[in-house]
Amino acid sequence: MKILFVLLGPTGVGKTDLSIHIARHIGSPVISADSRQIYRELPIGVAAPSKEQLSLVKHYFVATHSLPDYYSASIFEEEAISLIDRLHESQPFLLLCGGSMMYIDAVCKGIDEMPTVTPDIRNALWEQFEREGLAPILEELKNTDPAHYDGVDRMNHRRVIHAVEICRMTGKPYSSFKTGKIKERPFKIYKIGLMRERPELFGRINKRVDEMIGAGLEEEARRVYPMRNLNSLNTVGYKELFAHFDGALTFDEAVEKIKRNTRIYARKQMTWLRRDTEIMWFNPDNKDGIISYIDEICKVAL
Repeated sequence: MKILFVLLGPTGVGKTDLSIHIARHIGSPVISADSRQIYRELPIGVAAPSKEQLSLVKHYFVATHSLPDYYSASIFEEEAISLIDRLHESQPFLLLCGGSMMYIDAVCKGIDEMPTVTPDIRNALWEQFEREGLAPILEELKNTDPAHYDGVDRMNHRRVIHAVEICRMTGKPYSSFKTGKIKERPFKIYKIGLMRERPELFGRINKRVDEMIGAGLEEEARRVYPMRNLNSLNTVGYKELFAHFDGALTFDEAVEKIKRNTRIYARKQMTWLRRDTEIMWFNPDNKDGIISYIDEICKVAL
């Protein structure tokens, strides 16, 4: 039986170290499902695996693209499934690890085929968002696709903008392209969720932001600042420092805002994850328990 273990959890919970431990134990590479770690210009701000960690285990989808490159969950689905199929020819047990829920769902459930949006439509919408905010784009979505408008997270500007991109591109409602069907995969999926008590998790997040600052996050942000309008840089850790560079925030205010926004993002991840009844939950410090769970599955599979 071919198996894909999926290690997932909120940012800062401790996925990276544990993923390497598990990967070495089962003889698998680490297949990253992180929508920002694919960009080679952002090693500090996206907490990419270090050179030492990368030397321990082969990683896929880490530092493979440049910021201006177009990438999406649908492209990731195609590339990741192709990779998994190829690796499964010689390795029955594989590990996918990440915190980008759309990327994880792309592999585990599949996503609906969406038309490719042309750069002029995408750029026009993002420029409108920068000028006018989200309100007029939400109003357009309400008029063109009321069904999707009723269900979309209206605080998530990326999803709102993407839906309107599709509406403008095709002249059809975004919801008309969504089937909701789960794709069959030629392998069994086991999800391992990592969770800590909220005060501990938030403390780890705050500490990690301080470590990122100490490692040179400000300098990293300055290097990519000329590309700040790219969607790939609309990311916690960079947008706050960009606001500092623009004079809207002091440095200390930017750092505190990074911590706060990272905690908010972690809460959103936890809300998403708790809806998934297929996840077996562990404290990440319980390495022995996690390995025992994996060993039992592998034993049955063999």
